[in-house]
Parts: sequence; structure tokens; C-alpha cells
Amino acid sequence: MVLGCFDCCSRTGYDTIGNTGPRFGVRHLQCILVFFGLAVAYAMRVNLSVAIVAMTDNNHTNPDFPEFAWDESIKSYLLSSFFWGYVVTQVPGGYLSAIFGAKYMLFFGVLICSCLALLTPFCALTGGWKMVVVLRAVQGLCQGVIFPSTHTFLSKWAPAEERGRLVGYCYSGSQFGTVVMLSVSGYIASSSLGWPSIFYISGCAGILWALIWFYFCASTPAQHPTITPNEKRYIETSGQLRRASDAGREEFTPHQNLRTPWLRIFTSPPFLSLLLAHCANNWGFWTLLTQIPTFMKNVLNMDIKHNGPLSALPYFAMIILTCGFIWLSDALKRNGTSMSLNFSRKFFNSLGLWLPMLALLGLGFITQGDANAKLAIGLLTLAVATNAASYLGFHVNHIDLSPNFAGTLMGITNCAANVMSILAPLIVGLIVKDETDPTQWRIVFYLTAVVYFVGNLVFIVFGRVTVQPWDSPSSRQARPSPTHGQDEAERSPLIDS
Repeated sequence: MVLGCFDCCSRTGYDTIGNTGPRFGVRHLQCILVFFGLAVAYAMRVNLSVAIVAMTDNNHTNPDFPEFAWDESIKSYLLSSFFWGYVVTQVPGGYLSAIFGAKYMLFFGVLICSCLALLTPFCALTGGWKMVVVLRAVQGLCQGVIFPSTHTFLSKWAPAEERGRLVGYCYSGSQFGTVVMLSVSGYIASSSLGWPSIFYISGCAGILWALIWFYFCASTPAQHPTITPNEKRYIETSGQLRRASDAGREEFTPHQNLRTPWLRIFTSPPFLSLLLAHCANNWGFWTLLTQIPTFMKNVLNMDIKHNGPLSALPYFAMIILTCGFIWLSDALKRNGTSMSLNFSRKFFNSLGLWLPMLALLGLGFITQGDANAKLAIGLLTLAVATNAASYLGFHVNHIDLSPNFAGTLMGITNCAANVMSILAPLIVGLIVKDETDPTQWRIVFYLTAVVYFVGNLVFIVFGRVTVQPWDSPSSRQARPSPTHGQDEAERSPLIDS
């Protein structure tokens, strides 16, 4: 295995499997880098969520470091300010990554965000909470380009046969970064390093990743200096979703030839169903992660928000189940099942949205008691972890619909979905007037379950996996014939993994 990893960096060291590409190639190295890139990005996203506990109450951490008298209102501004900037750069991030290359958008996005993380303690001490709010909003602007750029990157590097698997592994890096940060931040704050080191460590990790990324990464297979012709050909012709001459074509084609067909995108039923599925997913996911701790504290008298390892449990379970769902997809493929790619996407998306829906319905019946508290933790973990199946569902569907504009599509849907992430807690606030009343919380859980149900139902009915006609601007040459193009994806008897 070690030799295989070193071989992937050479020009002749690949172990090929017939016509399926190398077992471990440059594309896998690129995906490993994306995994850790998303990990450091999410570590910087959640570092304040844990650090703010130590920053406002040093009695339970290291008393040698400054303490801030920030009330709950100020804390809410601090914790939400990241998303003020985050939603702004989603669509521009996808558009710019298609023009300048995903490599550079990811590099500058993580690098600038990391440098700002290093400045967080200084801003808190010199400018107070208002300067931290501005800093977090700018960090959000930087990270807004990350998901759209990642989708642009994967649309170039992930072969059709491996698309779901590679997307799932890459995006599980976000959960990995969250688990690590939530698990170790409490110990760092209590140590001699103090709470400032939470920001220093995550910032330095981001800068280190950016340097490694810049050296080893390329936006497309055609631009990578050490990829073999065999692997490059495999990636570019895989599934015939785009011609070999089109992959990496931005090297040679003027950027104006890739004009984004905005009107056709926003009037496309498959894309609109994808948009709704993404919004429903974020509504439910963030309702769970932001409101369930409040429910458990006030109804079940159990505070998990200040328990780092317990807070990280759902994310850790999500990483495990991500690998489990990818294994299931691979197993179905190896067994030669007759399920089409279309059915596969909708099957895993149903697992990712409807299993959390069932967990929410169960939470609606929970009342006070220690046994119920344990059951609630189990249902919460189940609801968050099973959402990982959506990585093989709507998460990868942007690339299915439009390899050329996958980053732009992700920017649009992620922008709308993050608006839902902001609205969902506000709706909860309108419903729950008494946080100790289980009946009011039951309404929240049932409403979220309905959102999950409708979002996935629309995706099942209107979702598609074929490359859409608007993926090819009129200035480009004609696409391959249906025999090798769109219809082949629908007729494929294998599940994309």
C-alpha cells in the first residue's frame, strides 16, 4: 500500500485494472487533499462555537487568559456572523472556479480564512466583539467559495463510475474536521495554551494545507504534471459524459465560450428539484444541530452543548455511515444488480432524508426522564448520521446534470440552502415560546419531518441524472450521440459508486 501511494506520484508506477484505471492514482491523491481541505475549513468554521465557552467563562478552563462579558445576544451575533458572508460568495465562487480553476479558488479561500483565524484573539482583545463579528463575516466570504469550487474540481477529476464514492469520501472531510475540533478544543482551552491556541492551531493547519495543496494539486487532469496518459484518458472518457477533448478544455478554449445559461438553469425541472432537495436537507440538518441541544437541556435536563465529545458523536457516526453507504453502493455494483444510476441516486437520497424524518417523528414523542434522554441522543445521532446517504444522492447530482457548470449549480443551491439554515432557527423561535414544553417542540419536529418528506418526494419525481442540454453552450461543438452520452447513463445497469 505504501509503495502504491508513492507510485501514484510517478509517471509509470500505476497498477491498472483492465480499462477501469489505476487502483490508486493521482485522482485519489487529489481527493485526499480535498478531504483534508474540507476538514481544516470546517475546523475553522466551528472553532468559535467551542472557544466562546472558554472565552466567556474561564472558571472551567485556564483562568490565566482573558475573559469577555458577552451576553447571549452578543454570542448569537458572533456565531451567526460567519454565515452573513458565507451566503454571499456561493454563486460567484462556482462561477469564478470555472473561469480561473478550482485549484486557485480553494487555495486562496482556505489561505485567507486561515490567516484571519490567527488574528481572531488579537481582534477580540483590541476591538472587542464587533471586530470579531467583522472578521468572522470575512471568513464566511472566503469559505463561501469552497463547496462550489470543490464541485467544480470533482466534476473534472471524478470518473463517472467512481463519482458517488469520491464525492462521499471528499465531503466526509467536513465531518472529520468538526469531530476533531469539537473533541480537542476543550482540552486545548484548559491546557497551558489557553483558548487563543484553538484559533492558532486551526489557522496554522489551514496554512499548511494550502501550501501542500498548491504544490500537489491541479484543476484538471490535463494540467497535472505527473498523471499518466492511461489515467488521464480514463478520467476524461469515463462514462462518456463529456468528450475526452472537453475535459480540461479551459486550457485552450477562451473563457467566454463557457457563458452560463442562467435562464435555462432556473427553468430546468431537474435542477429545481435538486434545489428543493438541498434546501430541505439543510433545513432539517441545521434544525437538528442547533435546536436539539436546547430541547435536551430544557425538556430532558441534559446539557450536551458544553460536552465536546458528546457534541461530536453525531458527526463521528456520520463519518462511519458515509463509509458504510459507499460500501453498500460498491457491494450492489459488484453483485451486478439491475438498479439504474437514476434509481441509485434517488434510493440513497431517500435514505439520507427520510431516515432522519423518521427519527424526528420519534423525537416528537419523547418526554422527560433519563431513559428518554438516552433515547433522544440515539435518535439525534441516527438522524444526523443517516443524512450521510445524501452524499450519494443530491450532493453529487450537480455533476450529473452539468459537468461544465457543476460549481455554479452548487453555488446556487448551497446559497439557497444556507438561507434555509438561517430561517429554520427563526421559525423555531416563533413556534417555541416555552422551551420546557414538549408539545411545542413536537410541532417543530413534525414540521421539519414534513420538509424532509416533501423535499425528497419532489427529487424522486422530477430528479434526473442525465446531462442536461443547457450544459453545452451554443458556441461549443455538439455533444456525443445519445448512444454514448446522456441515454447511456439512464440505461446503465450499475449503481454509480
